Amino acid sequence: MRRFLGKKPFLNFDLSLRRLNANRVSVPQTREPRLGLAEGFGQESWRSMEGLVRCSANYEPLSPIGFLERTATVYRDKTSVVFGSVSYTWSQTYSRCLKLASALVQQLGISRGDVVAILAPNIPAMYELHFAVPMAGGVLCPLNTRLDPSMLSVFLRHSEAVILFADHQFLELAQRTFDLLSMSEKSRNLPTLVRISQPDDDANVSPPSDCEYESLLLSGSDKFAGRKPESEWDPISINYTSGTTLRPRGVVCSHRGAYVNSLATAFLPKMGPSSSPVYLWTIPMFHGNGWSLTWGMAAQGGTNVCLRKVSAKGIFKNIATQNVTHIGGAPTVLNMILNSTLEERQKLSRKVEVFTGGAPPPLQILTEMEELGFNVTNVYGMTETTGPGTYCESKPEWALLPARERSKLKARQGLKHLAVDDVEVKDPVTMETVPADGSTEGEVMFRGNNVMMGYLKDMESTREAFRGGWLHSGDLAVKHPDGYIEITGRLKDLIISGGENINPVEVERALCCHEAVLEAAVVARPDGHWGETPCAFVKLKDGFDAESGEMIEFCRNRLPHFMAPRTVVFGDLPKSSTGKIQKRLLRQRALELGSLL
Repeated sequence: MRRFLGKKPFLNFDLSLRRLNANRVSVPQTREPRLGLAEGFGQESWRSMEGLVRCSANYEPLSPIGFLERTATVYRDKTSVVFGSVSYTWSQTYSRCLKLASALVQQLGISRGDVVAILAPNIPAMYELHFAVPMAGGVLCPLNTRLDPSMLSVFLRHSEAVILFADHQFLELAQRTFDLLSMSEKSRNLPTLVRISQPDDDANVSPPSDCEYESLLLSGSDKFAGRKPESEWDPISINYTSGTTLRPRGVVCSHRGAYVNSLATAFLPKMGPSSSPVYLWTIPMFHGNGWSLTWGMAAQGGTNVCLRKVSAKGIFKNIATQNVTHIGGAPTVLNMILNSTLEERQKLSRKVEVFTGGAPPPLQILTEMEELGFNVTNVYGMTETTGPGTYCESKPEWALLPARERSKLKARQGLKHLAVDDVEVKDPVTMETVPADGSTEGEVMFRGNNVMMGYLKDMESTREAFRGGWLHSGDLAVKHPDGYIEITGRLKDLIISGGENINPVEVERALCCHEAVLEAAVVARPDGHWGETPCAFVKLKDGFDAESGEMIEFCRNRLPHFMAPRTVVFGDLPKSSTGKIQKRLLRQRALELGSLL
């Protein structure tokens, strides 16, 4: 095999901003740390075997854009994308993506490795760009639509995107971002702004006559041959994770990683071509490329139901009208469903499969979702693993267990999926695998082709992430005797009180057992005597009241007393655009409360 990895490209990860795949530097003469790579890594042993040759007949770089090419033939007349009253077939989607790729090259002049940023909700254009940009040889950069202009300008500058596609809903945000870019001494030419106007039936927006996205698309040709990657290890996307304006983290994923992780989605419960999945997009496509399901749905010939704004009403409406079989989202989406009004709900005509991730789901949510007609499967991964790397596969014998016991098992993060080489729980210092006893904590670590190439222009973070030859997740977990892993918290979130370690997840689970609690998050608050004590931030269900003393006593009856929170703050919890509770902000609030004496 060609030495895509044998040259240690991640040891020289200084990708050009506008030509990501053009910077193919050789290994420096000075010896680089091996980062735990095995001896002989990258050697092509097949060359020593007579009669073998690699050629176009037996080798093609792996890329998820090939899924669309096949599906356009196999499922040509099947519905690919639905958005309100607008729908396309797979042959139409393929044609539109080819035209858009052609226009990107011939009209806007993008070259291989150019970065194309996207600021849009889950609309057809967002889906099409996931294929059209790599088909043009470009690198996707989906941006979080909830970020402010300051952060967006940092990401655009850091990636040096040459084009920004912006939905009409975010044009003002895009313009304010451009204003900041134009004032920066470090900025070069501003990206070309392409306006998207794709209203759905609920948006009440008429497309303007100068709909630039459609005009650009129609100017292209569906005879365009497309630019396939020169190497399957070419970058396909940059996805920015949490960071500061001083040190943004751009996770760079490869065509190979996207290919294998997208194929693995077919092995999620009730997925796969034979089941004709109809997937409702409640996960933002900018979040880890929609957990790789943007490309994965094309591989399966399923139907994508786009949703501009996630709401309980919209979820139930689309399940009923579009015969949705699958949805996905963080526990906050599940909470939205469970706390919907009777007017918003519609009776389910069939069991709907739900993938949840981003945070460990409270047990009662799993139980209540099951009672409502949804089957929830917990998945786990990171942007750095190109989406989910594990899922909690239910075993037949679980169906015989009481609901709460079954939910407890289903709340675990489970086992590695098909695309992952290995997932282990290890001591982050010694790198020894912890015993599968369900109690010894370690850090979750990954190995596999789905793991990122590295952090864009941040060699220090890349080296740290790959320390010891594994991708470090930063998540604490235990491994059960059956091999299933279970997240117990974040390394940085541990509360050390009087020398005792307190896992916030355990306290949060206790709080969520209270009938009045909708959501809870626990962080450390300074304590003059104990050093730190748990501080709980709690959001109550509508129509419920509770006092802090009641919550503290409730926890003390269920946990060792030192683990019970000494502070309870009621109110809304800050969340990211993907539904994750932002504990960084809560830790700051706890610090501002001052020390308990």
